[in-house]
Amino acid sequence: QVLLVESGGGLVQTGGSLTLSCAASKTIFTFNTMGWYRQAPGRERELVASITIDGGSTNYADSVKGRFTISKDDHKNTVYLQMNNMKPEDTAVYYCRALDYTYRVNWGQGTQVTVSS
Repeated sequence: QVLLVESGGGLVQTGGSLTLSCAASKTIFTFNTMGWYRQAPGRERELVASITIDGGSTNYADSVKGRFTISKDDHKNTVYLQMNNMKPEDTAVYYCRALDYTYRVNWGQGTQVTVSS
């Protein structure tokens, strides 16, 4: 098991910005992909964005395209999610996810993001 520790969540007003960080306890070259999921009250956990560690190809949910950007720093073993022009609908617990080369899934414990009107 690899520990994934999220940080950067908090309260922001509509139209504001936040940046989330996910730090892995070992080299991220352990993983095929890393990404961010979110879960709002009464709703299923959904993919927000993902990135391949080899090559840096990205994928985004339609609801966040043009507003959110996923990136990585291989030396710091960290994946980021920059969130701009935030909306109340973005309010959720955000989870970091990593898939390794043996197809095991690793989850962070989550960080709360709240967007006020």
